[in-house]
Amino acid sequence: MSGLISSSHFDVCIVGGGVMGCSTALFLARAGMRVAVLERNALCRSASGVNAGTLTLHMTRAALVPYAMKAWEMWMRPETWLGQGVLATHAPGLSLAFTDAEVAMLEARAAARREFGADISIISPKAAIKVDPNINGSIKAAAFCDIDGFASAYLTGRAFHSALRDAGVTIIERFPVGHIERTKAGYRVSTQDRSDSINAFRLVLAGGVWLEPMLAMIGITIPVKTLINQLIVSERMPPVMRSVLSIANGLLSMKQFANGTVVIGGGWQGIGSRESGGRETIPENLIGNLRLGQYAVPALATARVSRIWLGLESETADAMPMIGPIAQHPELYVIGCVHSGYTSGPYMGKLLAQQILGQQPEMPLFDPSRLLPNVDNVVAH
Repeated sequence: MSGLISSSHFDVCIVGGGVMGCSTALFLARAGMRVAVLERNALCRSASGVNAGTLTLHMTRAALVPYAMKAWEMWMRPETWLGQGVLATHAPGLSLAFTDAEVAMLEARAAARREFGADISIISPKAAIKVDPNINGSIKAAAFCDIDGFASAYLTGRAFHSALRDAGVTIIERFPVGHIERTKAGYRVSTQDRSDSINAFRLVLAGGVWLEPMLAMIGITIPVKTLINQLIVSERMPPVMRSVLSIANGLLSMKQFANGTVVIGGGWQGIGSRESGGRETIPENLIGNLRLGQYAVPALATARVSRIWLGLESETADAMPMIGPIAQHPELYVIGCVHSGYTSGPYMGKLLAQQILGQQPEMPLFDPSRLLPNVDNVVAH
């Protein structure tokens, strides 16, 4: 790091260069703040770069649906706020039910999401096959939502790089944070050996699965679970899917990209940890995920696996986000642990930026202090 940067004092330092951290940085910089983004790897190459790029309401927790809908609109018009496209594709969303119990599950989930504004309806097998002719004809019903689709997680990092540079943000990659200290002028963030450091008046922790050890550096204990999600990519094949597909039990998520590859996921776990990342798949989970995908779309029986990867996802004790200030520490903020975080990320970052700028956020944030020991608080305020 140059001496100029290490001796500089920023208005805001954001630790974590994923979608949520980068979005927060972008909106703050465009409002006139001097912003630095620190990332332990490369920008948007950790959880934000290895997810499936799904933009769905079917798998978004009901209370987060309004946020995901706002973010979906942003993803479909990335040129208006990000400056360039990320291959965002609008596709219908279907969630399939194969048993009476799964139909009841779909109905309950659709009703819960409709309460928060999602236009999800239960349709007949005939109507579902009209939406996507290659799905298994033995389904009993499907949940349909027109607000769905996907984007390229890989292109997201490139887009943010360009947008942040244009906004004057200082991007520092390969900066693994080892120490966070309060100073008279705000915060100092340093590497483990303290050879490099950044000083800023405000600090935003946007480290995903690393939020737990980051908070521990300033004496705050909030457990953050690390999920090791498995994703499968097929070789290119003729069009077999028109929709983003999931199933009632939540163990499948699939879509086909324009190049013919099919991405298959759904939360099946692999082996890894926060420290080591995703290390290897579990064969039984790999086979189960593939069989489920082939059952939902029989044409996938001829598909061959091109590659497999493992992505990290963070989760709090109540499975709801942490977004907002830490009351015990002035000008310290947290953002992360959002289910369907790629979907909602840009809008969540916009909301936190509004809070930091002294504006009233368009929607309520998610108070991190509710997760502290002996604190009885509401999820959103």
